[in-house]
Amino acid sequence: MRDSAKQDQILTNRRSCLQVMSAAFCSGAFGPTIFNCSPALGAEQWNARSDQLKTKLECGNPGVTSSGSPELTHFQIACMTLPYQRFPFQRALQGIKESGFEYVAWGTKHVEKLGEEPLPLLPIEAPPHSAKQLAQQCRDLGLEPVMMFSTVYPEDKNALSKLASRIRQAGAAGIRQVLTFGHSEGSNLRIWIERLRKLAPIAGDHQVILVIKQHGGATGTGQACAQIVREVDHANIRINYDAGNVMDYLDIDPIQDIQACADLVRSFCIKDHRNWPQDEDCGPGFGQIDHYRLLHTVGFTGRDLPLCCENVFAPLVSPPSTPEDVDKLASRAREFLATVISGIQRQPNE
Repeated sequence: MRDSAKQDQILTNRRSCLQVMSAAFCSGAFGPTIFNCSPALGAEQWNARSDQLKTKLECGNPGVTSSGSPELTHFQIACMTLPYQRFPFQRALQGIKESGFEYVAWGTKHVEKLGEEPLPLLPIEAPPHSAKQLAQQCRDLGLEPVMMFSTVYPEDKNALSKLASRIRQAGAAGIRQVLTFGHSEGSNLRIWIERLRKLAPIAGDHQVILVIKQHGGATGTGQACAQIVREVDHANIRINYDAGNVMDYLDIDPIQDIQACADLVRSFCIKDHRNWPQDEDCGPGFGQIDHYRLLHTVGFTGRDLPLCCENVFAPLVSPPSTPEDVDKLASRAREFLATVISGIQRQPNE
């Protein structure tokens, strides 16, 4: 499996290399013969010098292949188990797999038996091997887990120890992203930055990225989250983008907002939103968010990027009462996202 944090480091090295190369081009550090396009050069000499230049450019830049064409983002279309909260975890996994998904993201609670109250899927205090067992349960069905909820606000009491526990659980499970977010009516950004700086090296040690998403309040936009992430300045602290939340809590256009943080986005919580005829979240393609424009902003990064369907339900109607009906909506969400990705990443000669 690709390691997103390591990819970030590689891409950072590429950027540094490109900056050095640009300066070298301007200063003539490679010598004039590399750029000598005189027709007096023989074919053999020209090919040799072209190869020399290509070798020096092998460092490339993020999102661009050695040939200069855009490097496609590897979108990992996942379904959260959250839409199946009223059903057992195993039934959620079966439905997600049968709906055509290869990736899964863990929700927060599930019932053990139909009709019972949902219980935490993985308690914060659970040992790491419990997370590893849950991950194996996913992989036994052919599903790769890509993200899990922390269920912890960064400014909460004991948040440091709780988030560190989640990071250790994710590391043991081979899950590369842990999701956190703030209170919907405000957040103490100073505490966020202080604690995220302490958590960043722990996440790095376990090859996990702690991603923060928008949830109203002071961290309700991608722009606000980007300011925090840039202040922390660590490759293992990044952004999860939730366009539905941006539109829902603050009534802000997510297409404009994501421009301020696209370079820091490492995953999405996929949900759509409608303001009319009533204000509600819904599954992708049922709402007012333009997913073509949304995903195009991150369509050519060369990275793995999970798209985790948090809401698959239709607006204006009651949520499904059977797991089979959830399966159908999950399948529809996957097909919609696959169609969008195919369109935005379509090559000119196709």
